[in-house]
Amino acid sequence: MRALRNIAIIALIAVPVAFLPGGGAAARAVLAALGIGFLASVGFAGWQAYRANRLTISTLPDVPRAMFFGAVGLLVLMVVAADELLATGGGTLVWIGLIALSAVVILRVWTEAHRY
Repeated sequence: MRALRNIAIIALIAVPVAFLPGGGAAARAVLAALGIGFLASVGFAGWQAYRANRLTISTLPDVPRAMFFGAVGLLVLMVVAADELLATGGGTLVWIGLIALSAVVILRVWTEAHRY
């Protein structure tokens, strides 16, 4: 019974998008608003993580701190460039590789900072 109810809810949401004029534009607007909300919440979580670890980040030596901020900046660039890079196979591989590189650098700097 729950599956039938869930299918009916999806159908009710899909009907205006499929049959009303401008429904596709409204759906794109809703998806854009959800995406902006998601990115804002990720940014807020990053800010909270920075505030919680401000002393650790501030006391890092210059090179590891530069590597850390460079990796965070690369992550931000990959989020911004996702549409363009994910449009091709090679771009997808580059995108995944750079995301992985950023994660490895952040993890390495973090483990070095908490070693002692």
